[in-house]
Amino acid sequence: MSRRIAVVLEDNALVAEVCGANDANLKLLEDLLGHPVLSRGNEVSFHCDDESKGVLFSSIFSELEAIARSGQSPSVDLVRSLYDSFTDNRQLQVDLIKHTHIAIPGGFGIIYPKGVAQAEFIRGIEAHDLSFCIGPAGTGKTFLAVAHALSEVLTRKRRKLVLTRPVVEAGENLGFLPGDLSQKISPYLRPLYDAMDAVVPREVVQRMEESRMIEVAPLAYMRGRSLRDCYVILDEAQNTTREQMKMFLTRMGEGTKAVVTGDITQVDLPTRTPSGLSHALNILSHIDDIHVSMFHATDVVRSALVRKIVAAYEAQT
Repeated sequence: MSRRIAVVLEDNALVAEVCGANDANLKLLEDLLGHPVLSRGNEVSFHCDDESKGVLFSSIFSELEAIARSGQSPSVDLVRSLYDSFTDNRQLQVDLIKHTHIAIPGGFGIIYPKGVAQAEFIRGIEAHDLSFCIGPAGTGKTFLAVAHALSEVLTRKRRKLVLTRPVVEAGENLGFLPGDLSQKISPYLRPLYDAMDAVVPREVVQRMEESRMIEVAPLAYMRGRSLRDCYVILDEAQNTTREQMKMFLTRMGEGTKAVVTGDITQVDLPTRTPSGLSHALNILSHIDDIHVSMFHATDVVRSALVRKIVAAYEAQT
């Protein structure tokens, strides 16, 4: 006969946050635990005759409730991370997820990591002036880098945000692009702008651009500069050459923080041209003052389907 564990929450809004949209969090818990998880009114119940799974449900649900009370909307990725951490007895990882966040003045809300890898990346970029984040599409590396950069610039910890990337097209030639330099490079930096639009209102970004707190620059135009008191993001760094990567890294001046993101499985450089990102990781990863985060297919948070697609491609390599 199955045992019933019931949790009653006094606030219906809190119940909605914990359960997720269309009870997605409860459905995932049900799949992970292999037993029914039901919601009725402000009560959530778990039906199982396995005492250890009952303890696991109570532990996870308690953390979800605490996280929701802190202002975060628990996602299915967070539920999965909590489940993995509890089943592997990794309480330190649970605490890391709970106590790591990015607060942006004037933003849409506090940004919390959706898993252990994201939490470690946020901690890494907070503690280091130079950070590398390597991983497949959909792991949130660009999003988190942009969010942290906006937090630093809008709180006046850094003077301005510099966005750059190598201008390399992914398998097709777009030909001549009209407009000034900013308009020409804008399509290549669209993912960075999408990330900004996701965390702050568009008018905030426009004000920052008008006051020159945001600068867009092709990587080729960085030579000879010394960037001081800036937050610099180099996106799609797998498409840099060795010379470009060295040039970029030596632009860092006093008070500057740099984050380099890329996916070494998606290099669009000409054949036989080695990636500057791979080379930099090989020769710099031993330096204590540099942080390196490595994301994998299991860390994809864009969607469950994207996670499966990335895993399938990884299996072919």
